[in-house]
Amino acid sequence: MTLLLAAEAEGGGLAFPSLDQLINWEPILDFGGELFDLDKIGLTHLLSVLIPAILFFIAGQQKGLVPSGVRSVVESVVEFVEKQIILPAMGPDGLAFLPLLLSFFLFVFFGNITEVIPFFQMPANARMGGPVVIALIAWATFIAVGLKHNGFKYVKDIAWPPGVPAALKPLVGFIELLSTFVLRPFSHSVRLFANMLAGHILLVTFAVLSITVASGIMFLVLPFTFGGLVAFTAFEIFVSLIQAFVFTILAAVFIGGAMHPAH
Repeated sequence: MTLLLAAEAEGGGLAFPSLDQLINWEPILDFGGELFDLDKIGLTHLLSVLIPAILFFIAGQQKGLVPSGVRSVVESVVEFVEKQIILPAMGPDGLAFLPLLLSFFLFVFFGNITEVIPFFQMPANARMGGPVVIALIAWATFIAVGLKHNGFKYVKDIAWPPGVPAALKPLVGFIELLSTFVLRPFSHSVRLFANMLAGHILLVTFAVLSITVASGIMFLVLPFTFGGLVAFTAFEIFVSLIQAFVFTILAAVFIGGAMHPAH
């Protein structure tokens, strides 16, 4: 649908879709108000919850010691999150957070991969709503963990950091409080949002160029523009996985740091 907006302008040349046209979609289901309407982004977030749940349900129905099919894929993902994210970032104590971190990883990945799926062709995480919600969940979790494991000392050590010269403690403490409790969830969500939005814009750019040069003498450069589109599509698949990994491992680092702030 987005590519249909790439028609040539009346005076010739390119007419790229506006940013609003790239990220805002008409409601699929109208529930009587903009706040409750279900558009493509909302549908993608819904599927990002339902698809992993269905896959895990199917895997749980399979019996036997040797996994196969869906169960093999699911167990591989669980093992990846456990061995490549939790153990390096948190140690064995972090295994208690496997369900949460696995949910982050799968939600972000499925919300990203729709970038390259026909009909969707838009990563849900290129809109700020989804990344903010899960970043706030991670934020609330590491604060709760810090208070549970260390009591008020968790906040006190951030506001009045030990080992810092007394004259600098107020300044350093203010910076640490601001960074930990205000900027951390913001940067956590913006990192995901900005990367996925940038990738989406790049894909649309090369798609528009490919459509525009498909006729006339400019047809000669079509292999380059189409090749760029294919390359960036493959790259976005890789980015979808990497961004899921980065978001999840940052959440693990934040929670692990709250568990053991001295480290």
